[in-house]
Amino acid sequence: MKISIDIDCTPDEARRFLGLPDVAPMQEALMRQIQERMEANLKALEPEALFQTWLPASIQGMEQLQKMFWAQMGGATDGKKGGD
Repeated sequence: MKISIDIDCTPDEARRFLGLPDVAPMQEALMRQIQERMEANLKALEPEALFQTWLPASIQGMEQLQKMFWAQMGGATDGKKGGD
């Protein structure tokens, strides 16, 4: 035997029926605080610092690898010039 019951109610009505607290005001206050902090941090950052913050670490690593590669290539060609 299978019995099914369909209950048509809003999430707010279900929350109140189950006795759960209303956390919407707390969530709104928390989201306002997060938004204010993010806006303050974004205003404080300069464009270059903002770019470095948002730039993925892999791209920064690639730039460092490229610099190291060019430094090594410069050292290798300097060594060959001295040997000629």
